[in-house]
Amino acid sequence: MGSAIGLREDFNGATLRRLSRTTKSANQARRLLALAEIYDGGSRSAAARIGGVGLQIVRDWVIRFNARGPDGLLDGKAPGPRSRLNDAQRRALVDVVESGPIPAIHGVVRWRLIDLVQWLHDEFAVSLDETTVSRELKKLGYVKLTARPRHHAQNEHTMEAFKKGASPPSWQRSEPPSRRARR
Repeated sequence: MGSAIGLREDFNGATLRRLSRTTKSANQARRLLALAEIYDGGSRSAAARIGGVGLQIVRDWVIRFNARGPDGLLDGKAPGPRSRLNDAQRRALVDVVESGPIPAIHGVVRWRLIDLVQWLHDEFAVSLDETTVSRELKKLGYVKLTARPRHHAQNEHTMEAFKKGASPPSWQRSEPPSRRARR
């Protein structure tokens, strides 16, 4: 059986307990309390019991704590898969979006996501779906603009006449009530 990994020398149990009281993350507080038990001479099994985990997880916490301090015990976001587009392909995508399509060459009058997906496949042999291309364009600072839908039977002249028409004010002074109405 191997020996236990030692903890950093610049912290102690009291410091970790104080940090666990001030943190806003419940998970980080639980991890700090488990490591404080080790600093105070408790066993790794006792620390695992305090943290509600197994010994392997406590070992992982010790490694993260030694590497990055208390911040290493915060929950991090998983990095996710690597992007399939490299920087040169992104620059080419920006150039194509900025210059716009040429109808005679590209066969479209405006770029849609499906058209950009096809262009990326033709140019770089990269297979992406529309959602991924949309995400990449959003990272590059582009937003999707769509025209406001209009009903096919809408008449612009009727709409203008309606806007210009004088509507009566919403509040009007009424006539004082007559004496006959009070009876």
